Amino acid sequence: MSQRIETFRLDALPKILPFSSAVRIGDTVHVSGQIGHLPGELKLVPGGLAAEARQALTYLTQALIAAGASLDRVVKCTVYFADMADFMAFNEIYAEFFGTHQPARSGVAVAGLALGARIEIDCVAVI
Repeated sequence: MSQRIETFRLDALPKILPFSSAVRIGDTVHVSGQIGHLPGELKLVPGGLAAEARQALTYLTQALIAAGASLDRVVKCTVYFADMADFMAFNEIYAEFFGTHQPARSGVAVAGLALGARIEIDCVAVI
């Protein structure tokens, strides 16, 4: 028997983009990569890494909630860095959101991200 696949799209996701913010199948939620863009726009929030990271993590949180999960149910995150020099500064902001919950995580250096973003983060959670 196949499980139902449910998709969730945040209002903040620009309409032109052809993907969901999150997908739930059974008790598992997959959240698409989130960057720190302005709500509904293809522009980054001003303020550099800190502002982008907080916005991306806010969208990640909202996508999890929309799909019936939460940050404390995240089992794996992947963070994509345009510059690995941002790793330690990002960790401080990440800890503001996750607190003492420490899911498995990978940090990957990439050649570039959408809109010139400095970080992108996706995750998997269980309900």
